[in-house]
Amino acid sequence: MNEMFSIAGKTAVITGGSGVLGSNIAKGFLSAGAKVFVVGAHQEKVDAVVARLKPCGEIDGKACNVLRMEDLRALKDELLSRWQRIDILVNAAGGNIPGGTLTPEQTIFDMKTEDLGKVVDLNLYGSIYPCLVFGEVMAKQGQGSIVNVSSMSAISALTRVPGYSVAKSGIDIFTKWLATEMAMKFSEKIRVNAIAPGFFIGEQNRAMLLHPDGSPTERSCKILAKTPMNRFGDIDELNGAVQFLCSDAASFVTGIVMPIDGGFSAFSGV
Repeated sequence: MNEMFSIAGKTAVITGGSGVLGSNIAKGFLSAGAKVFVVGAHQEKVDAVVARLKPCGEIDGKACNVLRMEDLRALKDELLSRWQRIDILVNAAGGNIPGGTLTPEQTIFDMKTEDLGKVVDLNLYGSIYPCLVFGEVMAKQGQGSIVNVSSMSAISALTRVPGYSVAKSGIDIFTKWLATEMAMKFSEKIRVNAIAPGFFIGEQNRAMLLHPDGSPTERSCKILAKTPMNRFGDIDELNGAVQFLCSDAASFVTGIVMPIDGGFSAFSGV
């Protein structure tokens, strides 16, 4: 590999690391020679990911509530005692909950405000808080890369997911804000970016995109009609972009939200 794109030997923390997206990024990092610590909500799921990926490289993990600053600070201290530095933070914690998603028959006025709040907390503050805790480490060491996870729902209005859309829109502006703060007040070598995945079929959205027999739902057909590549993404197709953003090849890249979407965000539909 060209050394510019290398992340070999770097230390990476991945929140949401026990999920499909986070664990896949972890696998990509390990194959590139990075040391990885995955953070998830449930220890048994974290342990399963660590056991599965152990043959790929140096990996460990722990359950931690990303909405509790005191838990994140304790984890930060533990990692610093082990690694002495933290080079990369990927915030992949997030997702939706049934009560935060409207059915086709519902309107915004049917939204359960309690569930709306939970979705916003998890997807917005669940990234902001780790940025504050691990970003402070990067500020002190004068170097580091943070990658947040945005969404197509932050670029244009997608029906049925108002809370998720609001939270991911917040991720976009916080990424830009933190990028400028880090570069201007701490170091140009601290970069903050985000990826905006297009549509990938996973366990969370499978029922929304596929019928039980595997055929596409009406929503899937609409998505594919607005995706010039006319297909859903493969989860592995996120890894190259994330690794680029964490490597020296992206040394002058900060404050961007990179779509990885088969052209969905570029196409008007006409």
